[in-house]
Amino acid sequence: MSAKYAPKGAFGQAIHTAEETVIAVILGLMTVLTFTNVVLRYVFNHSIIWGLEATLVLFAWLVIFGISYAVKVTAHLGVDAVIGALPSRGQRVLAVLSALACLIYAVLMLKGAYDYWAPFAGLNQTTGRVFPTGIDANTRDRAFYMTEQIPFPAFLSFLEDAVNQGDTYDKLPRFIPYVMLPFGMALFLLRLVQASIEIWRGERSALIVSHEAEDAIDDVRHLNKED
Repeated sequence: MSAKYAPKGAFGQAIHTAEETVIAVILGLMTVLTFTNVVLRYVFNHSIIWGLEATLVLFAWLVIFGISYAVKVTAHLGVDAVIGALPSRGQRVLAVLSALACLIYAVLMLKGAYDYWAPFAGLNQTTGRVFPTGIDANTRDRAFYMTEQIPFPAFLSFLEDAVNQGDTYDKLPRFIPYVMLPFGMALFLLRLVQASIEIWRGERSALIVSHEAEDAIDDVRHLNKED
């Protein structure tokens, strides 16, 4: 799908390359950790005890980060049987309405993601049950919560004073793996805003990929002609 996406300008190309690099690095780390653990377990009767938890964190990062990337390159799947039966004007109206619904959803997800992550980072949650209405000064500090097995790297020791009131961490604090929640949802919202503007301008037909079967057939037909 990404082959059809054309970044705009040098900055857009740099961002696109950075996003694909992050995805590739996460996939690579997951593969290396899993493969190393298999070899250690079956050959040396040993294992990296924190390997499974780290792999689960990386997989969660991959999914959350990948949501916004898929919006950008129009890779999210959807059913467009009803939309395809409408005239072009009706298709555009439904595309705009669906974009607005997704924007509202993304805002709700961003609030929920931040409110979940904030206590683990020693920050205050927002007030309001649906949309943020202010800052909740009574947020319970959960900065002392740590992961189960992932070790705490020594170069991050400054976080003990900055976040955990000087108390030491034996394992990686949870706010580090959880930070992908608000970051990923903020990026998701940004990509939806960009996609919605493109739909409004007529530069994009929908948020989902459509007619992928026809496109695949066309690609095969093109390859056959080249042969």
